[in-house]
Amino acid sequence: MTTTSPSARQRRPRGPMTVARIADLAGVSAPTVSKVINGHAGVAPDTRRRIEELIREHQYQRAEHKPAAGNIEIVFQALDDLWALDSLWALEIVRGVQKVAREHELAVAITDMQRSPTPGRGWSEQVASRHPTGVITVSGQLTRRQQTRLTAAAIPVVALDPSGEPDHAVPSVGATNWNGGLAATRHLLGLGHRRIAMINGPAEYLCCRARLDGYRAAMDAAGLAADADLLRMGPLKVEGGRDAAMELLSLTDPPTAVFTANDLQAVGVYEAARHRGLHIPRDLSVVGFDDLAFVQWSAPPMTTVRQPLAEMGAAAATMLLDLAAGRQPAYDRLELPTTLVVRESTAPPRKR
Repeated sequence: MTTTSPSARQRRPRGPMTVARIADLAGVSAPTVSKVINGHAGVAPDTRRRIEELIREHQYQRAEHKPAAGNIEIVFQALDDLWALDSLWALEIVRGVQKVAREHELAVAITDMQRSPTPGRGWSEQVASRHPTGVITVSGQLTRRQQTRLTAAAIPVVALDPSGEPDHAVPSVGATNWNGGLAATRHLLGLGHRRIAMINGPAEYLCCRARLDGYRAAMDAAGLAADADLLRMGPLKVEGGRDAAMELLSLTDPPTAVFTANDLQAVGVYEAARHRGLHIPRDLSVVGFDDLAFVQWSAPPMTTVRQPLAEMGAAAATMLLDLAAGRQPAYDRLELPTTLVVRESTAPPRKR
């Protein structure tokens, strides 16, 4: 019986993974592997991809990495003004992370990607030089090269509400967005509404796609097709909700209720209704999503879907500290429950 020896890439070397072993598996020199690990140029794209795959596959970590700096870094996709209305959701996440960090005597640092879907070039090298306890990315995503760089430096990463499909190589925390969309729409259907519009956020956000799917599922279960004329998409801002609502309320047969992808858009619907001389909820019912602190003081107090943002931040921080301690999280993906909070912005439709 004849056997063939496994190829270099198929061999599973014994003992700790080293730069030399990675180089042997990849069929390159050790300096080439070092260039990839340190994010330097001068490596062919195919060779770089092969080395990065091996680093991820074997979970290589540099043996001589320095001790963690004692802080958690949170990377936000956009923070125009941390104290502006647009960023109140971010403050809730920070509050949750800080709670866990404080219990472990850690500090919290914040990075703003300024609306870029991924951090800029050189970011992973800067993080590696600071060597935090770990990194939490919010809404954005890291490139494979950035993930590889942080993995090699023994810096764990957790994604909170990732914009795309969760990568199982990076544990993630989210919310039951589909259930939230379903509950919001069922609430409006139960009040007797049939012309229910939805103003959604950008389709590239996983959470927005899930909320829209929940809305559609509720409409379908009620025997109602989701009317394309009643669907709008806009930025997750007050202006996005206002502009979309102005279009909806200008229809020949306007909606009697609007479900929005977040509370800020719902505030925009309030403004559009005021501009049109409509009373909420007598003329138009409105449901938001997030349950930010200010919505209970809006006029009228807003019905919304509570997204447990602070709890999500705390869960991501806990997961991150487990990884930093060498413990694998119980789940690659953790989704915390959303809850419908009924206030005064919803009521049965007015008879026409």
